[in-house]
Amino acid sequence: MGPAGAERPVVVAADGTLLDLGGVTSDVDAAFLGSLAGVDPSSLPVLAAPGDQDGPRFGAPVTRPGKVVGIGLNYRDHAAEAGMPLPTEPVVFLKAPTSVSGATDDVVMVPGSTTTDYEVELGVVMGRELRGETDPARALAAVAGYVLAQDVSDRALQLERGGTWTKGKSADTFCPLGPWLVTPDELGPGGPAAVRLRLTVDGEQRQDGCTSDMVFGVGELLCYTSGVMTLEPGDVVLTGTPAGVAMGRPEPRPYLRHGQVVEADGGVLGRQRTRVVDPARARPAEPRGAAPMVLDEEAAAG
Repeated sequence: MGPAGAERPVVVAADGTLLDLGGVTSDVDAAFLGSLAGVDPSSLPVLAAPGDQDGPRFGAPVTRPGKVVGIGLNYRDHAAEAGMPLPTEPVVFLKAPTSVSGATDDVVMVPGSTTTDYEVELGVVMGRELRGETDPARALAAVAGYVLAQDVSDRALQLERGGTWTKGKSADTFCPLGPWLVTPDELGPGGPAAVRLRLTVDGEQRQDGCTSDMVFGVGELLCYTSGVMTLEPGDVVLTGTPAGVAMGRPEPRPYLRHGQVVEADGGVLGRQRTRVVDPARARPAEPRGAAPMVLDEEAAAG
């Protein structure tokens, strides 16, 4: 939490109290996520009581992940709007770690872009190494927590200029994460299979879906991905987007334009509010660091 480049790691308690993690770790990074179960929130000093915060800025809730793994066409309704058959195995691509930004930071378009698209997603943050796992339940046990995410994409770069998905999805600011990291126990009885994801552009509803519509569940995705590459603590896996993206709409497709405001809502995962900026008018880029997470006190103490 705090200004870009000067964030302080915090825990957001259930009542909104901010607890200071500064005495435990300087960053929410791979090393810290690997030891997350050892954190006792009751031992953390209070940084701010509920109501004391006046719209604090939350940076990305995990410091520069080793990799950001994306999954394409993983919602039945999204595959239908794209006019593509359901995948028989997960579609995997990478986003550059430098694409990660905070939940209220500007999204800066690729220079000259007219095809910048939005995608609200459930993000998975790894807490333990996962390699060649075949059991979805064991794969889920390696998760540190879940985040609200956007997989911002430049469709021309993704699909028309060389056909490389990573190229169209890796620009700086193209992966807003947060505002916080939510531990698995906080998702409720449905877990990652019952998260509602919504997105608006300038107040107009564009996406409204649920992770129950996924072709491959989170545990399956982690097993598949860990068979292709080792997943390490701090890595982020984006699990796909529901229908409603600009690319799937009739012409003229409503791609993002300078000055528009995108708001994403993930329920317990929190909300994002990002402003779309033409690079010719963008503010100078600022370094980004760690931000908060939500911990269940009893689970963390145990």
